[in-house]
Amino acid sequence: MKLLRTIRLDPSDTFIFEKAAEPGEWAVSGAFAFWNGDPSKLDGKMRAAFRGGFLGISTLGWSTLVQIVDATDDDRRAVVALLAERLVSHFGAPTYDDAVAAAGDEVAFVGSLADQPRETLVAVHRSFEEGSVRESFRTLRPRGEQKLPRAFSFPEVEGEGEQPVEDVDLIAIAEKGRP
Repeated sequence: MKLLRTIRLDPSDTFIFEKAAEPGEWAVSGAFAFWNGDPSKLDGKMRAAFRGGFLGISTLGWSTLVQIVDATDDDRRAVVALLAERLVSHFGAPTYDDAVAAAGDEVAFVGSLADQPRETLVAVHRSFEEGSVRESFRTLRPRGEQKLPRAFSFPEVEGEGEQPVEDVDLIAIAEKGRP
């Protein structure tokens, strides 16, 4: 069995979302977090979460990307139990039994998304059309044995700390472009 865990390739989630999920959290789509409101009226960081966030179950933070990982039956049971607890405590599920049923459905949906090779990254795009929330998912798979790269990497530069060959005046360049 496979499920989804949050992943952070760069720090952007920490300023895109009001609360960013921690890397490695079990995750679900999270569309249910917007059921009691009008998604067309969201703005700022909540709109970003609606449009492109997966919900990390532990922190109830958001992640732009999730990664498909292997999971055991015990993992699945723990995810359902934790999500059910969150549905009662944070999302107003009427009873714990109702929350367990809903959490089971959410985790089953996540399992259907995870029907791809391990380590595949998944992104979501959510929209509100004709009174309904629509979700579409994209995947990014590593090629062969290649591991996923960091979003930003900085090569080692020889001669670092030496005086640059030429100076660039960015202010002067910007002012030349003004009328």
